[in-house]
Amino acid sequence: MPSSRRQVLLAAAGAAFLGTATMAGCGAGSTAGAAGADTPGKLRIGYQRFGGLSLAKARGVAPDAEWSLFESGPALTEALKANAIDIGQVGEAPPIFAAAGKIEFKIIGTSEPIPKGEAVLVKAANGYHGFADLRGKTVALNKGSNVNWLLVKLLEQAGLSIDDINVKYLKPAEGRPAFDNDQVDAWIIWDPYFALAEQPGVQVLADATNLANNREYLLAAPGAVTGKTDAIRDFLGKYRTTTDWGIAHPLERAKILAPELKIDEPTTTRALARSAKPLAPITPEIGDELQAIADGFAKLGLIPGEVDIKSRVDEQFNEAFQ
Repeated sequence: MPSSRRQVLLAAAGAAFLGTATMAGCGAGSTAGAAGADTPGKLRIGYQRFGGLSLAKARGVAPDAEWSLFESGPALTEALKANAIDIGQVGEAPPIFAAAGKIEFKIIGTSEPIPKGEAVLVKAANGYHGFADLRGKTVALNKGSNVNWLLVKLLEQAGLSIDDINVKYLKPAEGRPAFDNDQVDAWIIWDPYFALAEQPGVQVLADATNLANNREYLLAAPGAVTGKTDAIRDFLGKYRTTTDWGIAHPLERAKILAPELKIDEPTTTRALARSAKPLAPITPEIGDELQAIADGFAKLGLIPGEVDIKSRVDEQFNEAFQ
């Protein structure tokens, strides 16, 4: 990769974890009390509006917890860095960018794969048939979020390099109007923004099927892992039960979540049908999966050096997911 191009990408990637709060994966700052001091015993939970934690919050699973809302994974990992939350849920790329930014955390849980929950959207009128058709075109995505890895795999599959497209890093709230107004040729995005953008004339060029697992990951601050172990274990058991209930009761789940998401029920139902998956214990094999992603980012110069993400895996809470 040309050095100038690598410098631009490093700068963009660095911005994802060096300061501004920016939904998984990957904007708006937090809401309730994220900047408050740590309270012994009280769990501080960071969530994204569509992530699995949204249902737990909407159903009042942890009424005594402090809940903080984030637009994307990179913003949530910044809250971990600032000791503003104890646990939170993100996609597969934010932990890697956060680790590259020297943010301390443990990975304590994950989900089953969600490959259909992120996609490349284009305008049907433009006549694109595959990602290779986007050579020389402008592609928008949120920097440091799960779609960053999907972009890498799409380029690899199409036989393109990062230099063959014009990457424009936009937060979800910026990406939608840019896409609607034809300021970009394609938008790589995740649910529920994906579902909201599925309007007449919009084509799903590709999703992550056979390219990326797009799992959700639960991250925890090291101090919380050791200091709030029982509270975390208790919450994770309730969270798993709530997630299982939602999968078994999709209509009720949509009815509960639509007001929380501020999205109509049909759109909520469609998005959840492909993006709500069971929780899963973190294992060495999933650690290997994450490490392969980290190595891929490092090879392309998208993070500043290699990252040992597998060492962040902590299996002590696996019983809660079984």
